[in-house]
Amino acid sequence: QVEEPDMHKPSGDLERLKTALAPELGCKPDALDIDFHVLKRLQPILRKGKWEVTAAVYETKQIIDLWPGSQKESYGLAVDLGSTTIAAHLCDLQNGKVLASAGLMNPQIKYGEDVMSRVSYAMMNEGGAEAMTASVHEALNELAVTCCADAGVDTSLLMEFVVVGNPIMHHLFLGIDPVELGGAPFALAAQQAQTIRATHIGPMVNEGARIYVLPCIAGHVGADMAAVVLAEAPDQENRMTFIADVGTNAEMVLGHKDRLLAASSPTGPAFEGAQISAGQRAAPGAIERVRIDPSTLEPDFRVIGSDKWSSEEGFWEDIDSTKVTGICGSGIIEAIAEMYLAQVINQDGHVDGGKASQSSRVHEDGRTFAYQVYDGANGGVPVSVTQNDVRAIQMAKAALYAGYRLLADYHETDEVKRVALAGAFGTHIDVKHAMTLGLIPDAPLSDVHSVGNAAGAGARMALLNRDMRRHIEGLVGRIEKIETAVEPKFQDHFIEAMAIPHKTANFKNLGEEVNLPQAFEISGNDQPQEGGRRRRRRG
Repeated sequence: QVEEPDMHKPSGDLERLKTALAPELGCKPDALDIDFHVLKRLQPILRKGKWEVTAAVYETKQIIDLWPGSQKESYGLAVDLGSTTIAAHLCDLQNGKVLASAGLMNPQIKYGEDVMSRVSYAMMNEGGAEAMTASVHEALNELAVTCCADAGVDTSLLMEFVVVGNPIMHHLFLGIDPVELGGAPFALAAQQAQTIRATHIGPMVNEGARIYVLPCIAGHVGADMAAVVLAEAPDQENRMTFIADVGTNAEMVLGHKDRLLAASSPTGPAFEGAQISAGQRAAPGAIERVRIDPSTLEPDFRVIGSDKWSSEEGFWEDIDSTKVTGICGSGIIEAIAEMYLAQVINQDGHVDGGKASQSSRVHEDGRTFAYQVYDGANGGVPVSVTQNDVRAIQMAKAALYAGYRLLADYHETDEVKRVALAGAFGTHIDVKHAMTLGLIPDAPLSDVHSVGNAAGAGARMALLNRDMRRHIEGLVGRIEKIETAVEPKFQDHFIEAMAIPHKTANFKNLGEEVNLPQAFEISGNDQPQEGGRRRRRRG
């Protein structure tokens, strides 16, 4: 309730608004400031409300909006800015409820499939960084409008955005050229959290909104991983905890309440289906689950778009509209892990051509052999796992495990009690197959979990709780950063981790759950014989 103007007490409307607000905020009137776009509307709003108004005050310092009468609604948007997809969650700032969620493909993909190719685009094309920044701002506005429409909320009531992303996405979102992140020493423009006005980064759905961006941990461990740490709270654990957010670059944290270490490893795009002979992104038609009968070597698989396995009645009718179009990251991981368990490949990843006499699923592929998961029946795309596919996945998983092993060296430990796989990839992966492959360290399988979009969960926590912001800002300063690129032991760990599940590590917890094959050598049967023929069969 603002005091009305009085000829005998000359003062401005703004000064009287500040005087009315200060006692509620526990501050002095002079400590308050006002956005200029609100100042321009101040007088008509006061008079329309008959001197009763509602103010939106940011961090008890800045008046960012004003309404006549009583206004009880305010909303925020938590955004996980991934290099492939962008996910947003609309939250009610009064009660914390998620009212709507939406996602879309990151439009920056047209400039490069992965973050480093986008850095290259910015380096080689004048105005390239600005174009990528503009495209992601447009996407964010689109998500904001979609979420608000779904929840029946006016976009003018969207008071705050909280944004997380890897360092390159972080920089491009803020309009900072990411060129320095393209090479050693991978210097961030700013590591600490940023709070900015929406209008400072470009046109937004509400010019008065504020944007809070979580701090980055290191040059290749970003605000997205800071959000994952906030959500998964390894700093509250007594147990040794390993957390990985797997993409083209795997970000990871290892530790407990006394000490946390972070690193990143260049896993490449194989886990997303790229560089795989029949690989594709996770979309309807992609094989996402695979099982192989160790006796007959016959496969059973599931496809995105159907809950049935290929051996079940009604499967082909379920996928009639999409057919089988390829195999995605979770599918290729399960396929290779199953090939190992069925001894189609050995510990070194060699496809055993001798198995061709047991099953025509193992077939010649140039100078090597491959395993056919699906033969193209019913109009789909044939899917085989080739020797090159196995190598691509081995290199990707070895990079991740070598990063973990380096952090474990610094902790002087061989034991992990809890594993969390975050991100879209972690959501769909089967943890037992991931461990069988040697993608993640050995741990009790009951304490190995896919935690979904933990970065988005951390962003929501930061949106709804100022104490969480202060907590992660302080915690990031205590996380020790290990740069894998300059660590001599990384290459040694990488070579050992190429084996399935590992050359020397004892996967005792996994061995209690899975019948791991004994190590065996392939002798003379890993290459086709001259004049050999591919066998034919149905199904």
